[in-house]
Amino acid sequence: MTHPPHLDRRLDLEDRVTTPDGAGGFEISWVKLGVLPAQVVSRSGRERLIGGRSVSTTAFKITVRAAPFGSVSRPKPDQRFRDGARTYAILAVAENNRSDLYLDCWAEEGTGA
Repeated sequence: MTHPPHLDRRLDLEDRVTTPDGAGGFEISWVKLGVLPAQVVSRSGRERLIGGRSVSTTAFKITVRAAPFGSVSRPKPDQRFRDGARTYAILAVAENNRSDLYLDCWAEEGTGA
């Protein structure tokens, strides 16, 4: 028997909103969709060059309770999780391979999410 994930963190799920800035461009802001209990596990870290400067990024697997497709509480790529001042950009989401009661979200911290 496999043990269920330990959902010991409460993360805000946020979605990106773009609004015209009046000068032909857009401003990006984030709107909170809800709070999800989660397990956050670090996977790997690396440095990469973004815009000519070195940026440190860390990859995470974030596990949350499953939600049906189309539900506002189901995370999806291009959204993010927030934990206080920390943000995790969601890169991919899939059903947990041990139980269909959970979703695994692959995310990065430190990318300007």
